[in-house]
Amino acid sequence: MDFLRPGSWEEALAAKAEHPTAVPIAGGTDVMVEINFDHRRPEYLLDLNRVDDLREWEVGEETVRLGASVPYTQIMEHLRTELPGLALASHTVASPQIRNRGGVGGNLGTASPAGDAHPALLASGGEVEAESVRGRRMIPIDDFYLGVKRNALEPDELIRAVHLPKADGPQQFSKVGTRNAMVIAVCAFGLALHPDTRTVRTGIGSAAPTPVRARAAEEFLTAALEEGGFWESGRPIPPSVAKQFAELAAGACNPIDDVRGSAKYRRHAVGIMARRTLGWTWESYRGNERSAQCA
Repeated sequence: MDFLRPGSWEEALAAKAEHPTAVPIAGGTDVMVEINFDHRRPEYLLDLNRVDDLREWEVGEETVRLGASVPYTQIMEHLRTELPGLALASHTVASPQIRNRGGVGGNLGTASPAGDAHPALLASGGEVEAESVRGRRMIPIDDFYLGVKRNALEPDELIRAVHLPKADGPQQFSKVGTRNAMVIAVCAFGLALHPDTRTVRTGIGSAAPTPVRARAAEEFLTAALEEGGFWESGRPIPPSVAKQFAELAAGACNPIDDVRGSAKYRRHAVGIMARRTLGWTWESYRGNERSAQCA
């Protein structure tokens, strides 16, 4: 196994163009596990740790540009207001040591359905900035996941950053695991309210071959909130609406039975998480609205 260590982004792109099978490594929290268990034996490892640009972020008027290697710890500490759903998901990633090393780019590159960042990224919306020596392109997050551990990157492309909208409403993340830390998700759920567009978005992890959105649940809840005048009134959401939303979210799953949980349990758990996160986000929205009215 050869080790490539570019000193700049341009050198990294050139190395990837010359060796398309090279596996990028930054935090190494996924790649090294696969290598240590002999699940993967790449011909080349492409070390990106000397590329400083990948560890930087920029907060704009409407979006956050998040470098692929920005550690989860930095997201938790500095971007909790702009990216609350992703910050909550970052809290659930493994251990403090891994949160200090791992970043969203690694989750995206591995494209495991169990990656903790995926539900929050889907619920938020946004784009993946991919680049090669041929140029740059922006891949909508909804189009990024193609199959089990398969993504939309071309062989010569690297992930440079993720562009995410700044939160315009409450966001939540929930995860079920077999213990409280250092655990791969049995299933996970992300929810984001978007009051500016009066829409909702969801993300489901570890309950289908890829991370997915519960689109039928989103459409149902978007219509229910609009038709019932809930955005304006801030009234509590009726239990019947929450129940239907949960059932539709569970119906979006296509899980498997494995050592971490059964397909039946995963569907049930996703429904529970959908109902709970809806309650948490809506109560937060109602509280913000009451505060705005009193100001």
